[in-house]
Amino acid sequence: MKKILLLLTVSLFFSCKNTAQNINKTAEKQDVKTATPVQVPLENGKAKAYFASGCFWCVEAVYESVKGVEESISGYAGGHTKNPTYESSNTGRTGHAEAVEVIYNPDVVSFATLVDVYFASQNPTQVNGQGPDRGSQYRSIIFYQNNKQKEIIERKKEALAKKIGKPIAAEVYPFQKFWIAEDYHQDYEKLHPNNPYIKNVSVPRLKRFQAKMPEVIKEKH
Repeated sequence: MKKILLLLTVSLFFSCKNTAQNINKTAEKQDVKTATPVQVPLENGKAKAYFASGCFWCVEAVYESVKGVEESISGYAGGHTKNPTYESSNTGRTGHAEAVEVIYNPDVVSFATLVDVYFASQNPTQVNGQGPDRGSQYRSIIFYQNNKQKEIIERKKEALAKKIGKPIAAEVYPFQKFWIAEDYHQDYEKLHPNNPYIKNVSVPRLKRFQAKMPEVIKEKH
């Protein structure tokens, strides 16, 4: 009888511990979604916007092809841990998604247009991934820095859902922090044109987007 009681106590201890851990993870994720957004100030007249949409190699190349975009940087955002790495984010336990920081001239391209680019360059209904890339680290997130941006995102998301008659997978998060990815991820598509993933996934995705929005593409890109 004592052994049975001991086993029940041990079982209950681990069950409670696991439940507490799950509750903590859920709470951390909820905190990320309900936090006060961080406004990134203009720097030399340039603004910054943040998007997650599957593999950041693909998304970086998409935004760098857009008029008014000075640079796109690969990194991580949307999670609850500090200093995420490629290896740690790929476990799905950090809460981060592969994301890009888009540095752009707001006099040339608006935030609203960048959101249009976002939806035009992905499968907007795919949950937790894009194409062959699956998992929470590849989920779609649009980050807002103020209420105006949030309204733009939600209005366009709602309009797209109505147009295609399906739910839109992209989540809408208040921007908190962007963690720059390792050096070898930057400009990956440009530097590794013969990589099989780049040739078979990234480049076709870029070309599909450019065919949808030719008016926003840089000359000779």
